[in-house]
Amino acid sequence: MISDKILQAEDCRFSEEVCEKIGNYVYRLIDPRNDETFYVGRGRNNRVFDHVKGVLLPQNEDEDESVSLGDKLDRIREIQNSGHNVLYVIHRHEIPSDEATAEVEAALIDAYAGLTNIQRGYGSCDRGPTTPDELKRKYGLPEFPPNPDDKLILICINSIENKRDINSVYDKVRYCWRINEKRAKAADYVIAVVRGVSVGVFKPEKWMEATHENFPEFKNASDESIRRRGFVGRKADEVWDKYVGDNGMRLTNPALRHVQYPLRYWPTDKKN
Repeated sequence: MISDKILQAEDCRFSEEVCEKIGNYVYRLIDPRNDETFYVGRGRNNRVFDHVKGVLLPQNEDEDESVSLGDKLDRIREIQNSGHNVLYVIHRHEIPSDEATAEVEAALIDAYAGLTNIQRGYGSCDRGPTTPDELKRKYGLPEFPPNPDDKLILICINSIENKRDINSVYDKVRYCWRINEKRAKAADYVIAVVRGVSVGVFKPEKWMEATHENFPEFKNASDESIRRRGFVGRKADEVWDKYVGDNGMRLTNPALRHVQYPLRYWPTDKKN
């Protein structure tokens, strides 16, 4: 067990002197009952301890993220109710820049399965875990149009076993997303992206709330998904060669690439 080697007092705080010296850092929250890492984060000062404080004040959490945040908060409550304390590991400190801190955090998020993190790590959608063969294929592909003349939503999906299985790609990209309804309905096409490569383009014909009534074919659909949306549509054959081609196209324009969030809008006149 690693419990006796890790900072574990729930009421501990860093002094001002320590905060100043450690600077930017990346940390893990660990469940002492099984030594499992359940959250990875980055911050300064006493950010690492604020999650436990958040359990006591859940009303301060972002309302739009309350369902996702619940996984982390529930885990902390379970630990406390069992008579234990959350364990902390400061993985790296004195990190020289915010960008470098985000990269360290992203690498750890990718390394631990089953985390309660709401967001994927910085750059994971584009530069996350992959194999040498996949990298060879990716950087041998043609480039995606850097300035498309269509209104697009580019959605980063998880890796797929067979990108030629269009039905599988379609199902993964169309359900269910926290998305701007106005911009969704204005989009001409939805592009499915895996690790910075376009693998499908679809014409959305109708956007709907991601409920079981609207999407009965998805087993995880429920009325709790009302804040999210999905679409029904078709494969966009008319622009397939333009945006996907034979084996996909590599996104090179920074405005189109996924840094942390799964959705990108084009034109990028508003923030995601």
